[in-house]
Amino acid sequence: MPRKLIKKYLPDESSLRENKHLSWLGSSLHDPSLWHLTRKSVSRAFLVGIFCAFLPVPFQMIIAAVLALVIRSNIPISVGLVWLTNPLTMPPIFYFTYLVGSYLLNTPPMNIDFDLEKLHHILEQIWWPLLTGSVFCGVVFGVISYFVTSYFWVWHVRRTWSRRRLK
Repeated sequence: MPRKLIKKYLPDESSLRENKHLSWLGSSLHDPSLWHLTRKSVSRAFLVGIFCAFLPVPFQMIIAAVLALVIRSNIPISVGLVWLTNPLTMPPIFYFTYLVGSYLLNTPPMNIDFDLEKLHHILEQIWWPLLTGSVFCGVVFGVISYFVTSYFWVWHVRRTWSRRRLK
């Protein structure tokens, strides 16, 4: 089952509960449904994690943890998926979301050089298309990942049961 594969790479539940940086979440971290690997909790975790990965804001992991608490998804997977946008992948992903936002807002995209000084000066002109495109892409790719994960889970379980029947 996918559960075995996922559990191999997840941090231990007790170490996350005892983490001093997560202590502000209080007793809500002690709910076992936030740590169990079920089709629904993992699918929701993909929705939360992918959505938060596309947000162009700092502290994406905290946002993912809070959203995981709200919709009862698996916290470690939700937080871990945020790292899809890391220092190497951020520039192309956020440039893509900026282009999507420009298209959605029907504004011509600016030619952006990835120079920090120039980027700081034009940030006030690009923030609205960037935010719009990021939220749009986060919702679209998050919903797609929810359904793909759910479908994959069902497919994998059916395949496992088929193999058991054949034996």
